Amino acid sequence: MSKVPLTLAGAEKLRAELHRLKTVERPNVISAIAEARSHGDLSENAEYDAAKERQGFIEGRIKEVEGKLANAQLIDPKLLDADGRCVFGATIDLEDLESGDKVTYQIVGEDEANLKEGKISVSSPIARALIGKYSGDVAEVQAPGACGIRDPGRALHLILAAIAACAGWPTRST
Repeated sequence: MSKVPLTLAGAEKLRAELHRLKTVERPNVISAIAEARSHGDLSENAEYDAAKERQGFIEGRIKEVEGKLANAQLIDPKLLDADGRCVFGATIDLEDLESGDKVTYQIVGEDEANLKEGKISVSSPIARALIGKYSGDVAEVQAPGACGIRDPGRALHLILAAIAACAGWPTRST
């Protein structure tokens, strides 16, 4: 299985979720199953069925999170020699040249992406168009939902207004 990029913060969130699933959720569902069994006939016991279903979900999620962590390529953006380019983990300010709309995103792994938190997946159309670009560069992006910029569906002409990931990154002089 191929490695999947993940920020250190994203990996920490997954570890915390895994810990919670194993130390809180799993014991709770085991107790719920034991309680439901004590009520007698399991063939018509809705509590038992619900607890077993919940157990299946929890065990599945544990395996999924363990797999994601095992296949994660942890990346600390501060350690990347980006030479001022937009890279994984960078926080970027964008402006739509046609509408003037401005947004700020951080480029993160697929499991970390959350548009409400301003985090876009490294595999999203916007991130793919911007990786390797410098502050001041313009990129054309065909983004289905336009990621917070008006007029979804039209081609966006975005200017990379600023890139911030670690102090001291140079910007390209033109």
